[in-house]
Amino acid sequence: MRIGEFSRKTGETDITVKINLDGTGRYTLESGVPFFDHMLTMLAKHGLMDLEIACKGDTEVDDHHTIEDLGITLGEAMKRALGDKAGICRYATQFLPMDEALVMVSLDISGRPYLSYDVEFFTERTGNFEACLLEEFLRGFAFAAGITLHVKKIDGRNTHHIIEAVMKALARALDQATQVDPRVQGIPSTKGAL
Repeated sequence: MRIGEFSRKTGETDITVKINLDGTGRYTLESGVPFFDHMLTMLAKHGLMDLEIACKGDTEVDDHHTIEDLGITLGEAMKRALGDKAGICRYATQFLPMDEALVMVSLDISGRPYLSYDVEFFTERTGNFEACLLEEFLRGFAFAAGITLHVKKIDGRNTHHIIEAVMKALARALDQATQVDPRVQGIPSTKGAL
């Protein structure tokens, strides 16, 4: 089992994440941001990873610190679960429709963090959730996990559908890229390290 655990405590948040990359999509989530709990369930369920997340954040200020730090903590836990990355597929691209929305997520578990984010929203919020926080989560996650991550909205108007499509596409891409391929001998890089 490839399991990673990481805790992060700052003056703004106190978060513990445990991830099992070889799970079945089970989850126990308490982020303090109900909409984002819904999105994290998508990550677990569609990525077939088990997630345990306990988070206390300064949501009385706003959700920014909580969402950004959730990305960082989840990324660190994933990096630990991947270990030396021997045998993984490494790359994945997913196109995912959610009603009128269509997004593409493409990633490389390269050890070289990068985020290309091309997602436009027509509303600033879905419910109480600020749509711009999706980018903060993805940046924190990609940089902590050491992933090159490209996210692009191809179509869509409904903010909820767009965010949900991004999270589901990310989940499916992570599941594909982290799979162990028996044909891959050692680290999937000509450099010998990721």
